Amino acid sequence: MNAVPGAAPRARASRTVIDRLPGWLVGVGRCVDLTVQVLRAAVTPPYSYGAELVEEFRFAVKRAWLAMMITAFAFAFGPAGVQGAGFLELFGALDRLGGLYSIFIVREFAPLVVAIIVAGVVGTAVCADLGARKVREELDALNVLGVETVRSIVVPRFLVIVLIGPLFLIFGIIAGTAGAAVVVIQNHTALGPFMAGFWDHANTVELLGAYVKTAIFGVVIASVSCYKGLSVSGGPEGVGRAVNQTVVISFLLIGAVDYLYGQLLLASVPALSEIR
Repeated sequence: MNAVPGAAPRARASRTVIDRLPGWLVGVGRCVDLTVQVLRAAVTPPYSYGAELVEEFRFAVKRAWLAMMITAFAFAFGPAGVQGAGFLELFGALDRLGGLYSIFIVREFAPLVVAIIVAGVVGTAVCADLGARKVREELDALNVLGVETVRSIVVPRFLVIVLIGPLFLIFGIIAGTAGAAVVVIQNHTALGPFMAGFWDHANTVELLGAYVKTAIFGVVIASVSCYKGLSVSGGPEGVGRAVNQTVVISFLLIGAVDYLYGQLLLASVPALSEIR
């Protein structure tokens, strides 16, 4: 077969350009490329990853649901509840606690807690699993056998991280509301006015925005976890480093996405910034 004229020089030039780029920028590009490959494989037939998806989903829920519920309860009870109730009590305005919690829990605490738990529990497990397979050369063996590793191995784990966030969000809101109820009882206040204020200030747009934010968190965490797992090198120590990097990078990106998305949501829906 005749070589395409100019193909080799173009390939060398491309490698030269990549070599001159910062390492972190190359990593971002490869992570985005992997995400595109995974999403393409997820929506195109054959859908051979169904059984693996169900098994991984069950595994992730079993590992993460209790930690998520406890963390959501603790966040709602501690930083928001104790401090917020103490501040409102100075002005005799504990009846406003329900309205504040309607914003705190739905808009911020529940999506943030879900993202932190998913990244720290599920994301690290996925990274360690893929990294161990990479170190043991299982992925290379599957490729030799003609198995699409992206479709069969990566896609179900990627989808688990993306799908488990919206599922956990509703339970995070319930656990956060339970933490708020404990704060109300602790301050010897009736639950009726608190719940009335909570539902009066509840907003469908905020709930939908929380679901979208959680889904974005899931895509970011899944991309980082899968990329770090597939790019492991250096044996078992490399797997440990990849897991540690997954946690750090995921938490940094969660903070960045939370800030940017919050600003975009408030700018797009000015009614959310109005006093209710």
